[in-house]
Amino acid sequence: MSRSERLVLAARYRLVAEIGQGANGTVWRGHDELLDRAVAIKELRLPEDLTEDDRVVFYRRTLREARAPAQLRTHSIVEVYDVVIEQGRPWIVMEMIEAPSLEQLIERSGPLPPERVAHIGRALLDALNAAHKAGIVHRDLKPSNVLLDGDRVVLTDFGLAFSSGSASLTKTGHFMGSPAYVAPEVAAGEKATPRSDLWSLGATLYAALEGRPPFERENVMATLSALANESTPAPQNAGGLTPVIVGLLEKNPTRRLSHARAVDRLDRAVAGPRSGRRGHTPRYRLMVVIGLVGATVASCGIGATALIVGMMRESPGASPTGAASSPAGGAQGVPPGVETSTLVVRARNAVCKVFVSVPGGAVLSDETLREGEARQYDQPRLNAVVYDASACDVWVNGLRKPLGSPGERKNYSLTKE
Repeated sequence: MSRSERLVLAARYRLVAEIGQGANGTVWRGHDELLDRAVAIKELRLPEDLTEDDRVVFYRRTLREARAPAQLRTHSIVEVYDVVIEQGRPWIVMEMIEAPSLEQLIERSGPLPPERVAHIGRALLDALNAAHKAGIVHRDLKPSNVLLDGDRVVLTDFGLAFSSGSASLTKTGHFMGSPAYVAPEVAAGEKATPRSDLWSLGATLYAALEGRPPFERENVMATLSALANESTPAPQNAGGLTPVIVGLLEKNPTRRLSHARAVDRLDRAVAGPRSGRRGHTPRYRLMVVIGLVGATVASCGIGATALIVGMMRESPGASPTGAASSPAGGAQGVPPGVETSTLVVRARNAVCKVFVSVPGGAVLSDETLREGEARQYDQPRLNAVVYDASACDVWVNGLRKPLGSPGERKNYSLTKE
């Protein structure tokens, strides 16, 4: 065990093991011996060549990194517990989040599906809204500062955060932030604003969808040159999220999407197209169809006339219970891709709500499907929840599952056969 790993900070925070290193120091797994809980401890190392004035600036920036999220206390922002000065340098004690960053997920799995990116974007908009209302601009939003803890999305690392009530700590001539995710106006030397964070959010979501940020080049100068001189490339994998991404990556901050408009566009993208009769609940009328059945009821020995009673919508369209007539259906009402998919879900009506994730917590879908709409999932292992088993047709490994009762919730843990 190293000397650092034997260290106890402020007589209560014991360093347990190193988690990772960055340009400014080391992150440790720690244990709060007073409250008996796991914590993350960020050790900030001061460069050896700092002048006394630079050292003061560094300490002030550290305190600001701790104070910014401590003021906010929201589910989507990492919680800071304490700041300790030990061995001549600062240590920030935070909640322990044992989860990958968005950057790690992109590197490991490649571009993410739009549904997952929409969920991440919505959570980050909530986090930024809380920060901006408190007068705090993050200034370094990027995939490595976004943790994905199951369905929870957490914004971290407020080291460059700027509060409207504090003096700027950025030295003249020093570029602060990550070039691939910094807003054009900030790269040009203007002061960071909440709309600068929204640009960084757009670049982060773009990277999640495309696998790389929009202006990343081989080095910092080439990246900044592209940011200043090239048009923003259109995302290729965004689908319904395209208006959100394009609006956030508007180079002119006055024309960039505001927080409220970004939320509205994102919610519209998640909800999908709406019918012209928005908010209308379909009414049904009782239809009695009388037909002669050319058979004999064996137990009675007599001919029979069958009364077929069904609920029919007054408005035109497919029957909500007729799988064969579903607009999403293929041959004999079966959606395409059923035979090769681990899971296929199709809405029988407008209350078919599904939640699908993969082991490890990544969410693939959390939505209510429109009537007739289908979703297929080809991942080899899945966890799924259908919230109303009478509202969804479900196929598992090519086999159709029986319908459940209205309001019945069904859980599936699936492995591709």
